[in-house]
Amino acid sequence: MTTLTKKQIKAQAERHHQAEKNRQQIKPVTIEHPNMTIEDAYAIQNAWKAIKLKEGRKIIGHKIGLTSRVMQRAMNISESDFGFLLDDMVFGDGSTIQSSHFLDPRIEVELAFVLKKDLSGPNVTIFEVLNATDYVVPALELIAARSYRLDPETGYKRTVKDTISDNAANGGIIMGGRAMKPDAIDLRWVGALLYKNGVIEESGVAAAVLNHPANGIAWLAKKYAAFGLSLKAGEIILAGSFTSPIKVKSGDTVHADFKEMGSISCYFE
Repeated sequence: MTTLTKKQIKAQAERHHQAEKNRQQIKPVTIEHPNMTIEDAYAIQNAWKAIKLKEGRKIIGHKIGLTSRVMQRAMNISESDFGFLLDDMVFGDGSTIQSSHFLDPRIEVELAFVLKKDLSGPNVTIFEVLNATDYVVPALELIAARSYRLDPETGYKRTVKDTISDNAANGGIIMGGRAMKPDAIDLRWVGALLYKNGVIEESGVAAAVLNHPANGIAWLAKKYAAFGLSLKAGEIILAGSFTSPIKVKSGDTVHADFKEMGSISCYFE
């Protein structure tokens, strides 16, 4: 149930849009609207998406966040969240990325599923996800915070509602390594070593994402079904991180080694 008016939702979406454009963080929505709901947060996210689409951006996929129990406990929630991916958010392997274009940027390790068939309905299974997947490819998610994670003046910590309003913290996606068919490897055991400037900062295996990364895709398809929406063939779906995020800044080189699935690198200037 939404508690905010359409005018309030639109105003909050515009705040986030301007924060991103001006590269100036804003206070979390829940400071102004402490009683807002999860539905309000998704309404703000959707209104922000509409602003971007009106400016000429195109939807290329979706992201799932907060898929690990560690992150859910940290945010005091019991389920994942989701956001949208746009055509201007994609970077190639080896890219040089302007760190100043992102607010409080961080990197997470993920697997990206590229669909060959639509996925829809309230009862999508992991097997349907695998059957609908063209290939799976290593990915890094570049997360950003248009609203303060921790308010510098008051120490207020933003909530999951603030994160959802902020497009589930998505800023970009870097894809690389080797694309593989979903049945060519046990996706639960895909591991990754995440390096920053030659030092391993994080490591993990994909089973940390809801016991199997494809479970996240099934969860998202079911969520979308409630709105009469579906995941479309050709879309990229980020299944969720299986490492904690690492901070990045100008001068940092990030490298993720996915073993048999190859590696991804990027440089921040």
